[in-house]
Amino acid sequence: MRCPFCGNIDTQVKDSRPAEDHVSIRRRRFCPACGGRFTTYERVQLRDLIVIKSSGKREDFDRDKLERSIRIAMQKRPIDPERIDQMISGIVRRLESLGETDIPSRSIGEIVMESLARIDTVAYVRFASVYKNFQAADDFDKFVSELRPMTGSPDE
Repeated sequence: MRCPFCGNIDTQVKDSRPAEDHVSIRRRRFCPACGGRFTTYERVQLRDLIVIKSSGKREDFDRDKLERSIRIAMQKRPIDPERIDQMISGIVRRLESLGETDIPSRSIGEIVMESLARIDTVAYVRFASVYKNFQAADDFDKFVSELRPMTGSPDE
C-alpha cells in the first residue's frame, strides 16, 4: 500500500481488526520512510461492476461516489452513521448479487431511493430531487404529493 504522505510503496501493517460494519477490515499502517501513520479499509468485492450512464458512457462502479451521494442526502438527519454504513453495504451487496457486471445507473438510483425511503423520508426526497433532476418547486410539490399516500395522511 502506497503511503499517502510520501508515496513510499513499502508500508507496514501495524494492526488489523474488523471495522464497525463487520463487512470490512480496518488496518492501521505505518510508513518507515516518513513515519506517517494511516488507516485503510479492505472489503470483499464479488465482481467488478460497470455503471452504464444514461448517455451510454461506461465507468467503473465507485462505492465512494455512492457513499458520498447518500451521505449528502442524509446530512443533518437523525440517522445513526452505522445504519448508513449498513445501508450502503446492503446496496453494494444487492448490486453484486444481481448477476450482471453491467448495471444501468437508473437501476442503482432506484435501489438507493428504495433504501432511503425505508430509512428517512427527507433524505429520500433530497436524493430524488437530484436523481430525478427537479427544476422547480412544482417538481417537489408533485413528488411529495405522490409520496403522501405511501406515508399516510397527517390526519391519521
